Amino acid sequence: MKPFPSAIDAPDAKVIALTAEMLAKTSALARQSPRGRIIQRLHKQDDAPLHRMVNVMQPGSYARPHRHSNPPKAEAFIVLSGAVRFVAFDDRGDILQCLDMRPGSATFGVDIEPGVWHTLIVLEPDTSLFEVKDGPYSPGSDKDFADWSPAEGTPESARFLDELIKQTDGMPSGPAR
Repeated sequence: MKPFPSAIDAPDAKVIALTAEMLAKTSALARQSPRGRIIQRLHKQDDAPLHRMVNVMQPGSYARPHRHSNPPKAEAFIVLSGAVRFVAFDDRGDILQCLDMRPGSATFGVDIEPGVWHTLIVLEPDTSLFEVKDGPYSPGSDKDFADWSPAEGTPESARFLDELIKQTDGMPSGPAR
């Protein structure tokens, strides 16, 4: 049996319209995904200097805390639909910042400098983000996973996510403390 893809290839066009139909199709795939999320790639090649994608996620999807530091890569998210909580950490795993983001609200996106430990907690079904990150992509060096967080797909990851939700629920959403 073929594994469920983590990403959908970019459409074969020089100009790609970001449409409600694209979000609906990607959301349907995210609901089917064992990971509870899927990426619609917009960049054509892994070696592209700038990666653009639509990332659709479901509540309960665990994005292991990570950073992009070697090589250093900036990253930005803009929420297109739904709601997500961005959480930044220090090197020990202590929470530095929490931002609840949704379209039309005071905070609808985040720009992250290279080397910042972070994760996302999905707050609403079919949450879709426009994501931009420096390329190129190389699986071995794209992310540094936090050693204080459990690997994706483990029983510990579900407990970690539940605890993180409890810790950040009601936490002020705003600048780093």
